[in-house]
Amino acid sequence: MNRIKGGCLCGSVRYESSQAPLMNAICHCVHCQKQSGSAFSMNVVVPAAGFEVAGATLATFDDVGASGLAVKRHFCSACGSPLYTELEANRGVVAVKAGTLDDTSWLKPQMHIWRSSAQEWVSIDDGAVCFERNPDA
Repeated sequence: MNRIKGGCLCGSVRYESSQAPLMNAICHCVHCQKQSGSAFSMNVVVPAAGFEVAGATLATFDDVGASGLAVKRHFCSACGSPLYTELEANRGVVAVKAGTLDDTSWLKPQMHIWRSSAQEWVSIDDGAVCFERNPDA
């Protein structure tokens, strides 16, 4: 997978990355649960350089992570689709919400983060790479 493209539910916001994804991870933190409206958020991490977004309905919710640092959660103000997140604790990358990708056929979770917040009913395979909170940088 060399590039990714995607967008929101209504099509008002589109994005693409000219660089290949660095990794992907399922995040079980409480903020991702609330933001996604589900038990977790599947994220594809790409370099911020080469990530382009277009759309007049792009909005941002300014959040604060467990680190105490800023977390910018970008979404479509027309349809509400969460699109990507920028974390001050992880500068230089963007965490794209995998459900907004045009092509998800290649996705396979590489790791689970914030397992300590995972819903009890979520099944995580034995042997899966897991971190109780954020992995060390």
